[in-house]
Amino acid sequence: MAVYTDITDEDLAGLLADYDLGAALSFKGIVEGIQNSNFLLETETGRYFLTVYERGVQAEDLPYFLGLTRWLSEHGFPCATPIVDRHDRMLKTMRGKPCALVSYLLGLSVRRPGVAHCREAGESLAALHLAGAGFPMHRENDLGQAAWAGLFASLRDAAEGLKPGLAATIEADLALLDAHWPADLPQGVIHADYFPDNVFFQGGKFAAAFDFYFACNDALAYDVAVALNAWCFEPDGSFNITSARALLAGYEGRRPLSKAERAALPILAHGAAMRFFLTRLYDWGTTPAGALVRPKDPLEYERKLAVHRSSPDLVLFGTGA
Repeated sequence: MAVYTDITDEDLAGLLADYDLGAALSFKGIVEGIQNSNFLLETETGRYFLTVYERGVQAEDLPYFLGLTRWLSEHGFPCATPIVDRHDRMLKTMRGKPCALVSYLLGLSVRRPGVAHCREAGESLAALHLAGAGFPMHRENDLGQAAWAGLFASLRDAAEGLKPGLAATIEADLALLDAHWPADLPQGVIHADYFPDNVFFQGGKFAAAFDFYFACNDALAYDVAVALNAWCFEPDGSFNITSARALLAGYEGRRPLSKAERAALPILAHGAAMRFFLTRLYDWGTTPAGALVRPKDPLEYERKLAVHRSSPDLVLFGTGA
């Protein structure tokens, strides 16, 4: 059973008829992800993932996402790579929705990243940024800072219902971010969702990254800030400076940050927390009741916002500054 889309044996056979992958041996839904329906497929030639693109993913963006992962793979970065059919097409259709087959990745995500995992995460994120240099396509970050105030306008009541007084606090945050958001930082391809559950490890070492469906062109340091929020907070809501230093050391071992990027990390981390608070709040109220996966709790990122609000220079300690 899929998260959103039910696929019959006939549907699957029709899809596979365009590939040289052999017949299907097993096929099952994966209970992960909010945006898409994901399936594990095993055929006579190996294992693959099938993704059917649902709400929140624009069809016009799919050539960018698929083209990027193909580019990254060709430039030495391990990631879920699109499988092309006999006509070199990466994008297909299933039940009237766009879909794609991608390579099967070996490895495990970590639920509680340690310091060593954070170092690997930083190094691999830098490797992604370096591999993405020269990718010829461009996609604006439609969930970047310019979009947050408009997104919150439709979520103000939801925020207030979540926690009385929160709406005014978020509005103050948004005003601060708008006034101080940095410009002219080094730009490039970013993952924009580099969370532990989107990274695989083997033997404690980075193995691969996946779920590039928020990838875009933006400040590279913003991607680092997203990762600091995702990897370096403890379950009790405290920021682990040791983990942050490890993540940044791993990153800078491959791509040193500029002075301007380092100075911008606090506001970028505050903004990254805002982005995920807003999208989690949106998902909290709009995920269909029949979905097999529960949306993630927006209060986790509300607590991270509070940390950045009360200690705006905290992230700088991770740089050794």
